[in-house]
Amino acid sequence: MGWIDRLATRQIDAAQRAGKLDKLAGEGKPLPERKAAPGESETDAILYGVMASAGVVPPEVELRKALAEKRAALAKITDPDEQKLAMAEVAKLDLRLNIAMEARRR
Repeated sequence: MGWIDRLATRQIDAAQRAGKLDKLAGEGKPLPERKAAPGESETDAILYGVMASAGVVPPEVELRKALAEKRAALAKITDPDEQKLAMAEVAKLDLRLNIAMEARRR
């Protein structure tokens, strides 16, 4: 079992204990179709979809999303001063993501 599987299992177990997975919209119905991202297994895609709909997405997922958005915004900036500020924000988010991932591994 990889770290993603362990992470997902821990998050799902915690959400179940807290009752966050009770009476969700679509309960008892088939899961919606979701394509896996590159490098992501179908199981991971389904687990993340379920976790996201329950509002229990791991911090790393939110950080990755924010980082991707900041990088996309940075690519559009032409002013050098604004680029420096945006690059600093990207670096901070990248650092936070790496710290969160390292903490999860331990």
